[in-house]
Amino acid sequence: MRLPPAILGNAEEVLREILRFTAPADVTLSRYFKDHPRLGGRERGAIAECIYAVLRNKTFYTDFAGGATMRRLVLMGMADAIGAESLGGLTEEETAFVARIQEIDRSLLPPRQRANLPDWLYEKFVAQYGEEETQQLAAVLNTPAPLDLRVNSLKADRDKVIEELATAPIKAEPTPYAPLGLRVWKKPALQNLPLFKEGAIEVQDEGSQVLAQLLGARRGEMVVDFCAGAGGKTLAIGAIMRNTGRLYAFDVSEKRLAKLKPRMARSGLSNVHPVVIAHERDAKVKRLAGKIDRVLVDAPCSGMGTLRRNPDVKWRQQEGAIAEMTEKQASILDGASRLVKFGGRLVYATCSLLDEENDAIVQGFLATHPDFELVPVSKVLAEQRIALEMGDTLKMLPHKHGTDGFFAAVLERKAAAKPAAAEADEE
Repeated sequence: MRLPPAILGNAEEVLREILRFTAPADVTLSRYFKDHPRLGGRERGAIAECIYAVLRNKTFYTDFAGGATMRRLVLMGMADAIGAESLGGLTEEETAFVARIQEIDRSLLPPRQRANLPDWLYEKFVAQYGEEETQQLAAVLNTPAPLDLRVNSLKADRDKVIEELATAPIKAEPTPYAPLGLRVWKKPALQNLPLFKEGAIEVQDEGSQVLAQLLGARRGEMVVDFCAGAGGKTLAIGAIMRNTGRLYAFDVSEKRLAKLKPRMARSGLSNVHPVVIAHERDAKVKRLAGKIDRVLVDAPCSGMGTLRRNPDVKWRQQEGAIAEMTEKQASILDGASRLVKFGGRLVYATCSLLDEENDAIVQGFLATHPDFELVPVSKVLAEQRIALEMGDTLKMLPHKHGTDGFFAAVLERKAAAKPAAAEADEE
């Protein structure tokens, strides 16, 4: 069934706004759909898929559009997203243009054009991963991500959830690494499912679920999720703690933390305490100094590991902003480290693929904090019975692990040395 020709006009209109890169693409799309309530579900889906296809393939599309008119970008995006045969109301010239583009063998394009990345990011990836792996990484980053779910172990069992989803009918399969993860390849309307309403499932990428496991939180402990955001990892950690102890969800954004509240209510967790902080040196943070068993710092970052879900990020993010980001990351990690008690654990994580936001931050921290040491992540994964081959740090890559790109380092504060007098008494 063909789409009504007017939909191309809608897509052009919203694309023009999105390509100004003044706001995240998903926010702009949501607002546009709210302002155009007459668009049906099929039309909204087609427009969204078209926009994301343009954002993923912008370099290639712009080069082949012969002067990047919005109309031509939309035609290419729609043809890729829903098929050329679904497009109605095209002129002869447009039909011929779409057919010509569809015939191009994209595997033969020059490497930069094939990667569809801004030049600065492409060069960073090549310097870090090499040309061949950059192509493999870019190819996967330019495809849509599957939908990952986390089963809430307080309310449900993974096998039973798979069975119940099958009756919807939604096909879900266990994720290979996260013990409570499920992968769904289509995009169902989850919010209408009883499983979702009752808090038995939450949307969370498998890599993010693995991060929560690395913290190794136990029943009855004092734990802080330092950059909690809307609380995906907070909820996972709360369930791991079996709803015991105290779990603080810190964030500088009241708006983000407000999104956590309905999720908490669904989840059945009562051990979570959301706290708005002004910055990493806030008095609310200082009051807990040296008292916390485990701290997760999922630091604000460039988000380059999430390009399958947020392809606009690669065009909105500027190279110069990375240096500012790394300064902030180092400061947040330093501030959060003060919470950790002797013998306690600190996990630094990002959803970035860039070394300067990852290894470099951890090395800089260790150089200035001799009371902390790096715990090989391979050891922690073995403790958590997660079958992932890793070295000293966690590096989950879309083209290797099928997750978003994630980095994590596990740090522990060395146990306090005994005072010399006490040692003498023992002798």
